[in-house]
Amino acid sequence: MPSHKIILSGGGTGGHIFPAIAIADALREMDPEIEVLFVGAQGRMEMEKVPASGYKIEGLWISGFQRTLSLKNLLFPFKVIQSLMDAKSIVKKFKPNAVIGTGGYASGPVLWVSSRMGIPSLIQEQNSYAGITNKILGKKVNKVCVAFDGMESFFPKNKIVVTGNPVREEIVKIEGKKEEALKFFDLEPNKKTILIVGGSLGAKAINDSMMPHIKDIVNENIQMVWQTGKVSYEGISNAANPFADQGIKVHQFITRMDLAYAAADVVISRAGAIAVSEICLTNKPCILVPLPTAAEDHQTKNAEALARHDAAIIVKNSEAPLKLFGAVTELIKNDSELEKLRQNIKPLSKPDSARTIAKEVLKMINT
Repeated sequence: MPSHKIILSGGGTGGHIFPAIAIADALREMDPEIEVLFVGAQGRMEMEKVPASGYKIEGLWISGFQRTLSLKNLLFPFKVIQSLMDAKSIVKKFKPNAVIGTGGYASGPVLWVSSRMGIPSLIQEQNSYAGITNKILGKKVNKVCVAFDGMESFFPKNKIVVTGNPVREEIVKIEGKKEEALKFFDLEPNKKTILIVGGSLGAKAINDSMMPHIKDIVNENIQMVWQTGKVSYEGISNAANPFADQGIKVHQFITRMDLAYAAADVVISRAGAIAVSEICLTNKPCILVPLPTAAEDHQTKNAEALARHDAAIIVKNSEAPLKLFGAVTELIKNDSELEKLRQNIKPLSKPDSARTIAKEVLKMINT
């Protein structure tokens, strides 16, 4: 007999799935008798990632509304109605003590239904600019866990708890790993290191902006660990091959991100919520190139939340071809600027977020 039953709903991207899994892990760690059920969107990556993490999941027939003219939008109202009906059926059958939403298509119907049924509910907003669904749900749920300060313009102040974003702990535990990291990537200890990450798919603007400067990086006596993503890997790999033994290390995907962060003196990254949280928790000077087409331009808002504290440098996507190489080489040579960014980003990190959110869930149930 489980002590409590919890539904977690979130998916579509790793930025929604992995925080949800981290919260589930924290809940189970605090109370091994808790039973967890995930609800995701059929055909999305959560239907694979969640079972791989050891949790049950049910799928809803739901997808996002296309922002361009599309025949798929004709199905949207039917998908919403069907998903609301299916979500209600899942909630009534499972009888959860609490429901948690971390964003994504499926979380809308599940949180809407559960809040209307009077079940204690909580949403976790990863970004500094809330999406439309979470803004609507924020009025219905009991608690809103956020990663950034100043979210009162989106949610009722009395519901907000600043918790930070749950991240995979193994990624941000980098203390004492510098030597191991240099060996792992075959890097030299006397050179400074740039880490480029653009998510699992890569970041085209970052890749295209840095690719013409591979030889320049070598000439500046700098080395580089570069996660290109799938699309750009072959082209960048071919261009970088002649310089592999001079410190240009190209990877389609990096499995040991903890070692990548441990090796880095400067990180170049997109400004997705989880990437920003990882950079804060690893205390790394960074140059952020926000993806301008992200919903509600939330990546720019995330980057600005750091830049307001002098904790990050922003290079606009459109300006990256002209400015990114110059910005990173200027920064990496400036020890006082590196130290300033390290000191300013440190207070913005929120360690142990998953446990903090799990405690809020249990508190919500018990009251």
